[in-house]
Amino acid sequence: MDNWTQVSEFVLLGLSEQPQQQQLLFGVSFTLFLVGGLGNLLTILAIISDPHLHSPMYFFLGNLSLLDICFTSTTVPKMLANHLRGCTTISFSACLAQMYFFIAFATADSILLSAMAYDRYLAICRPLHYLMIMNVIRRALLVAVPWVSANLISMTHTVLMTHVTFCTNKVLHFFCDLNALLKLSCSNTQVNDMLVWVLGSSGVLIPFVCITASYMPIAMAVWRVPSVQGRCKAFSTCSSHLCVVTLFYGTVISVYFNPMSLHTTQRDIAATMMYTMVTPTLNPFIYSMRNSELKGALRKLLGRSRFAN
Repeated sequence: MDNWTQVSEFVLLGLSEQPQQQQLLFGVSFTLFLVGGLGNLLTILAIISDPHLHSPMYFFLGNLSLLDICFTSTTVPKMLANHLRGCTTISFSACLAQMYFFIAFATADSILLSAMAYDRYLAICRPLHYLMIMNVIRRALLVAVPWVSANLISMTHTVLMTHVTFCTNKVLHFFCDLNALLKLSCSNTQVNDMLVWVLGSSGVLIPFVCITASYMPIAMAVWRVPSVQGRCKAFSTCSSHLCVVTLFYGTVISVYFNPMSLHTTQRDIAATMMYTMVTPTLNPFIYSMRNSELKGALRKLLGRSRFAN
């Protein structure tokens, strides 16, 4: 405790210390950011412009795309700018702000995925009452709850981080990650570590359990469909969501809910890249490839843009 220093800025060591790897990872990150941002933006515009897509399922999908844009914009632009400028520092306040928004968007993403699973449960298991239950007010609540609860969880972590003292300012990551910052602490972080599990359970594990609980009756309902064609059609409405859930939760749980003894820096960075860059980039493609209505709306949108030019 006698050796602690007042930290005014942090040094983000990035994805790799090898120059050749840095160039390669910069190119990959830049490509994923552009492709993912464009894909999610086109998804939002297609849903807004096509009246046939003004249904609960696409309402949630549009919100997921908006969250994915915000999520990647929290970390990737700063990392790319640092690489181009050759400067890897970030101020203490900017670091806390980045951590705040990263946790908020990631948690909101997680809770929204559980709301989308509930929507699929109603559509398949209670189709006659679907539109009555999934009315405008309920849709708005299912989107508002993720945003409000995610910001409360993020605020708690951020306020606690302001009371932490640091032995060093060198962050072994490409952004101000909660776990990476806690590893730099000279002070007692038992409360912080406990809340990573407690609040993480609220924002990640509980939604994951809710998704699992939603898909159990869905699987039983699909299995009872008499024709193979009918089963395939019913399952196709859920397969895209299941792919996104697997990618997102698989990497998040491996980073934040494993014992610290199993953590390595490169392993955590690779897993974090998956859910901060790869998953948001793949989401619009996963949904559009499995959904003929969305593909048709995207073709109309792109065709209209070419005609306008």
